[in-house]
Parts: sequence; structure tokens; C-alpha cells
Amino acid sequence: MSMFSTGLSGLNAAQNALNTTSNNISNVFTPGFNREITQLGEGSAGTSGVQVDGIERQFNQYVATQLNSAKTESSALETYNGQISQIDDLLADRDAGLAPLMQDFFSSIEDLASSPSDPASRQGLKGTADTLGAQFRSFDSYLQDMQSNINGQIEDEVTQVNNITQQIADSNREISLARARNGEAPNSLLNQRDELVSNLNERMDSRLNIQDGKTYQVSLPNGQPLVTGTDSFKLEAVKSDADPQRIVVGYEDGGGNTVELAEDTIQGGSLGGLMSFRAETLDKTQNQIGQLAVSLSMKFNEQHQQGVDLNGEQGKDFFEVRSPEGYGNASNSDSDLLTSVEFDSDKIGQLKATDYTVTVTNNNGGSGPNGKGDFEVVRKDTGEVVKADDVSYDNETLNFGGVKLSFDNANLSEGDSFEIQPVRQAASGMDTAIGDLDKIAAGSFEIEQSKMGNSDKIDVSNVKVSGEGAFANLASPDDPLELELDDNGKLSLGNFSGSTIMVNGEKRDVDGSGVVQDGTGASASAATLSAGDEITIGGISLTLDSVSDSTLKLQEGDASSGDNRNALAMQKLQSEDIVGGSATLSGAYGSMVSDVGNRTNITEVNLEARQGLTDQLEAVQQSESGVNFDEEAANLIQYQQYYQANAKVINTASTVLDTILNLR
Repeated sequence: MSMFSTGLSGLNAAQNALNTTSNNISNVFTPGFNREITQLGEGSAGTSGVQVDGIERQFNQYVATQLNSAKTESSALETYNGQISQIDDLLADRDAGLAPLMQDFFSSIEDLASSPSDPASRQGLKGTADTLGAQFRSFDSYLQDMQSNINGQIEDEVTQVNNITQQIADSNREISLARARNGEAPNSLLNQRDELVSNLNERMDSRLNIQDGKTYQVSLPNGQPLVTGTDSFKLEAVKSDADPQRIVVGYEDGGGNTVELAEDTIQGGSLGGLMSFRAETLDKTQNQIGQLAVSLSMKFNEQHQQGVDLNGEQGKDFFEVRSPEGYGNASNSDSDLLTSVEFDSDKIGQLKATDYTVTVTNNNGGSGPNGKGDFEVVRKDTGEVVKADDVSYDNETLNFGGVKLSFDNANLSEGDSFEIQPVRQAASGMDTAIGDLDKIAAGSFEIEQSKMGNSDKIDVSNVKVSGEGAFANLASPDDPLELELDDNGKLSLGNFSGSTIMVNGEKRDVDGSGVVQDGTGASASAATLSAGDEITIGGISLTLDSVSDSTLKLQEGDASSGDNRNALAMQKLQSEDIVGGSATLSGAYGSMVSDVGNRTNITEVNLEARQGLTDQLEAVQQSESGVNFDEEAANLIQYQQYYQANAKVINTASTVLDTILNLR
């Protein structure tokens, strides 16, 4: 081969190398660009010189996979941290938090007990109650806005994911066509496809499988495909079948059918971070705020109804609170099977800060409606099935966890399910129900106990008025309720004859002379009561601590201005375990603040650690695939000299040829 050919091959190689180096420098700031190297080889057999074997892309699939995984987790933690920090700031605010307001509220009750008839102390109580209710509503509104914002963000993220998966499928098509035309795909297309995969992993965790070393297949962690060759499968933001207020992710299969995915299917990335935050923290915090509101309101109302106001009337509800929410699943046999959801005031201590899923199961004639089956109740925060002993079905009402549900029993079918949210938005309806200051029931009912002969007086405890207007339910509400108990345990009710009362939850007749019977019906005889028996008369219940020959009178008080007994009882609620039957109000709130603070701290620590790993992997990736200005500048000088040297070869060959020709 002549010197001309050898020199020309060198010029071509130098030109390609210079072009490659120039391209590297031009794309130094292009996202996803991988440095390229011109691969040179010796000329083919029988020839001399150099040939360009190809332009090689400096890309390490293993490092890229590790980096994508790290980005997925970092993005999820960053999203989670951005959201939970807002709740942490809200709850931990010493001035705007609930803790100081609850303390102010109970301090005002203490002031009321000191001066029960003073309008200023009554106004002080109402003022602190109004402020406390407003703050509960404000907290719930803030958290509900976060729920709405997350719904919107999920919709946006799903749209972006669909755009990316469609572009990956399009890239597969373009790369396949380029390979068919040229034998190799342009590096720019390969870079773009890898950058799309990286962007997808920043939004959600996905699985990449490279088919035949060329075509990218992308799927969800559970194996459902997102990209198969040149086809993409869309995700869809849809309303949850169980809760229409909640946006979840659905999967659209090849037949165009959309199936709702379990929330834990979407992991990692900004989308997974949003869904994890909502399930782990936002729902829990909103339920805890609601539990506080309901526990305080219901227990305070219950105690307030034990008292007498300045007008001599029984106390009414002091607080209002939003009722529980319940939704039938969209796939139920009928859309209106759940007829009512209410709090069970007698079991409010069982109220938990969680949602429930209630499912009708068929056990071939169980204790459920019409003998069709039983109910399975599952806590959504832990996934645990509520014990059968804690679930009861009576008189077409299902009771558990401080709530009671009523159904359209005739149409219930196996598999019907319901989403029950006892306290999720309860705080949104918390407000003071009393406008008239005279209606604050600081006094108590009068209990007059007397001896019969030389025996001890009747001894009762837990005297409780259940519900408003309890005394109005008596046969003679204007007269006191008179009880007479002899040594044999026979109870007589002087002004409640001919009616029915409850003893330990069972109906008992009261005969014409006022003697409590051992049951109902013509065959009933005088009952024998003993210590510990609970008696409910109208809306009033009490427990016998002992049995002796004595009498008791119970009547509405005269609302004397100095009576503060019920105010003292209401003030004691501050130190009682009224939240879930295991914590005081301040203790439950402190636990909630601590829990959110700990979660925030853990998220920040994990984010810092994961971001450190991501930075290390990016450094490794850049060391191999990134563009280095100094290195490329050195290559420019090297290839420029290479070009000049080959040009000189050609020039020398021309000179030699001219000399030979001139010899002639």
C-alpha cells in the first residue's frame, strides 16, 4: 500500500478521533451523556495503515443499575422527608400546638370550679373551648389539604411515569430500526434510553431486563410489565374502590382493563415516597388527631350530662364532633348496604387511631345477618384481624372498636366489604355546642341516702346519667327517684311501678307495687340483688356496692350557685386515661408528637446516608462515563499532532513522487 493510502487512513482516524473528542466536550453538561472513545485498529490483511473500528460508549451497566437503585431510594426518602417535616413543624409548635390549648381549657374548668356561678369563669371556659375546637379544626384542615395535595401529586407522577415508559418503548423501536439500517445503534439513542430508565427510577422503583442484550424490558416490582419491546402499559390514577376520597394507582392491562394496585406495590421514587408517607404517617397522624378530638368530646359530654346547669336542668352535650365515616366497596353487591356508622358511647374507650376494613364472610350459617355468615374486621394500620371477642353483632348492629354499624341485612352477600374511618376526619367537626353560659352544668344531681332502722345506709357507686333528658324518661320526672333495698336484696322503686328496668343488661319488670322482678312475664317473682349489680332505670344507672336495709333518693339538683361538684369531675378528666383507655390527653398528644419527631429524624438520617451512597456511585459512574475537560484537552492536542503527522506523511509522499518524476 502506498504512503498516500497509509497517510489518508491516518488522517481519517485522526479526524474521527478529533470529532469524538469535540463531541465529548460539547456534551459535558448534557444529562445522561456517556463519554465516547474512538476505537482504532490495524488495517485489514494485505493493507497497511489504520482503520476506525467504531465509536465506543463508556457505559457500565452494573454501575448504572446500582446508581438507579440508589436514586430510587434517595428520591423516596427526599419526598417522604419533605412531607413529614411539614407535620413535624405543625405539631411541635409550642405556641400553636394543641398541648398548651388543652392545658388552658382544663385550667378554665378549674377556675369554674372555684366560682361556678361567676359569668367571667363561665365565659372563660367557653372561650378556651372555642379556641381548642378551632385549633382541632385547623389541624384537621391542614392535614386534609395534605391528603388532597398528595392525590394531585400522585396524578402528576403517574402522568410522568406513563410519558417515560412510552418514550422507552419508542426508543426501543428507534434503536431497533437503527441497528437494522447500520448494524449498530447511534450512541445518542442508547444514552437517551438509559437516561429515561434513570428518570423512571427517580419516580418509582422498577425492574429492568435487557432482552438479547439489546431491547429493554421494564416491569413493576411485582412483575407486571410497563415496557415490552415497542409496547408500553399505562398506569392510571384512580379513585380507590374502598375509599372514594383517596387516589391510588391502577394498572391498565393489554385488554384496556384497569385494575387497582395494592398501595405497597408502588415502592421507591417520588411516587413511592408519597404513598408510603400517606400510609405510614399522614393517615396515622390524622387518625390520632381525630381520636383525641373524639375522646375529649365524648368523655367530656358524658360527664357534662351528669351535671345540672344554673337553670336546674340536666347538662347537654358540651362539644360537637364529626360522626364516623363509612364507605362500601365499589365492587359490592349493592351500593347502599351500609346504612349508618355511629360512635358507641358506652365503649368509647375502645376507640383506636386507625381505619378498618369490614368484610362479610360466609361460614355456612354464622352469627352474621340472617345467618349468612360472620364479619371479619381488620385494622388497616397493622393488618391484624380484630379478635372475635372484641366484635359483636346484636340487633342487626355490628359493634367493635368504639363504633357501631348498621347494614341493609337482606342484601348483604359474601365478600361485601366496607372501609370504616371512625376518627379520620372527626376533628373537622369539633366545636362548642353550648352558646348560653347558664347551660354549663357545673353542679351535680342530689343524692339523698338514709337509714332504715339501725342498718347502714344504702351504698351505691358509679351513679351515671346516660344521655340527655335522662330524668325526663322516668315515670314521674318531677319527683325524686326513690329506691328501697332490704337485707334480702329485694329492691323496690316507689315511683317507677309498672315499668321495665335493666339489671346487669337484662330486662326486669317492676310490678304494680314497685318491686323489681327476676325477669319479665307473668311467671316473674321478686328479684334478689347483690353487691356489684348494675341497675339502669330510664337513663340513669348505678352500681350496688353493698346490700343492706336502706333507702336512696336521686333527683335533679336545685342548681345552687355554689355547687361545683360536676366541674371538679370534669376537671379530673385531664388526668384520666380517656384516650384509647390507656393514655391521658396530654400523654396521647405527647406520644403523637414524639412519634412524628422520631420518624422525621429517622428519615433525615436515612436520607443523608442514602444520599451519600448515591453520591459515591455517581462519582464512580462519572469517573468511567463522565467527560473530563483536562483529559479531553490533552486528547485534542494528541489527535491534532496525530493529524499533522499524517498530513506530513502525505506531503512527504508527494515530495518523493515529485522527485522521482523530476529525475526523468
